[in-house]
Amino acid sequence: MRLGPGSTERLARARGDLRMGVPVVVGPLVVVAAETLTPDRLEALRALGGRPVLAITARRAETLKARPYDGDLARLLLPAGVGTDWVRAVADPADDLDKPMLGPFASARGGEAEPHRAAIALAKSARLLPAVLAVEVTAPDTLAGAEGLTRVTLGEAALARAEGTELAEVVSARVPLEVSKAGRLHVFRPADGSEEHYAVEIGTPPRTEPVLARLHSACFTGDLLGSLKCDCGAQLRTALAQMGSEGAGVLLYLNQEGRGIGLANKMRAYSLQDQGFDTVEANHRLGFEDDERDFRIGAAILREMGFSAVRLMTNNPAKIEMMRARGIEVTERVPLKVGHTPENARYLAVKAEKSGHLM
Repeated sequence: MRLGPGSTERLARARGDLRMGVPVVVGPLVVVAAETLTPDRLEALRALGGRPVLAITARRAETLKARPYDGDLARLLLPAGVGTDWVRAVADPADDLDKPMLGPFASARGGEAEPHRAAIALAKSARLLPAVLAVEVTAPDTLAGAEGLTRVTLGEAALARAEGTELAEVVSARVPLEVSKAGRLHVFRPADGSEEHYAVEIGTPPRTEPVLARLHSACFTGDLLGSLKCDCGAQLRTALAQMGSEGAGVLLYLNQEGRGIGLANKMRAYSLQDQGFDTVEANHRLGFEDDERDFRIGAAILREMGFSAVRLMTNNPAKIEMMRARGIEVTERVPLKVGHTPENARYLAVKAEKSGHLM
């Protein structure tokens, strides 16, 4: 019997360390997240002997006109004499229009890029900008032990990009709601220590019939603040109201803010939208894909609750495809066209044009 952490726990530790600016060891690399890098840590990385490399996604490289020789990422050689301001400016597009001459960039070519790919995936899963500073070392195990750094193998790091983590229901309790006094909240906790997800069950829907369901991604600004930049809050309230009217349904509230990039990065994207970029362009400039959410989580929760078929309230065909791919039958798409405002007209148009939403 072992007391120490296993693969899942080490991944959770690695995410926490990256958020705090603490280096982690990924395969042969010592890695620090670009946005939490400090001058002292940069100096310590340089002292390791190898030349530091700033790994960014191909999306971010496209904006910077850097060469992504590794396909989905670019490994930029850190110029001599630059500091954390340069690293952060390359990683964060906030000042792209004010500082357009960060390059030219020299991209590493050849060698193994998989450790850098794994490190970027870890940064994404920690809701950080997808950019990491990395130095290859000859004895990573020895260094990790001497410095007390979290050590993650490449196989373990691959788990951050593979099948969704296991979920377990922690508790459920009756919660009378405005839309239905027969409300019940279920709390599901992922095994990897990431954010909990919730299921709001209205009534007692039979498990043998398709249930009226919605997969709703958390939106702090829309759901709680009533933001007019999106239609999320209106969709949430309308979905619950319809379930209450029918007397049965289940709304999954998935903590995947900002299409899976986290609230801080979502606010970065909003700032870019104020500069004139649309929602997809903003995500790309940050280094993310159009949509980083993992709807497998929703399918796993539905199965855990005993549902195998749904009438899905959505305007997003990708949700339907993912549900079916994960063994959840979608017998009907229930449109949810609400919350249109002058402030979100362009946002909704871009979702239809670039993301295939049925608006």
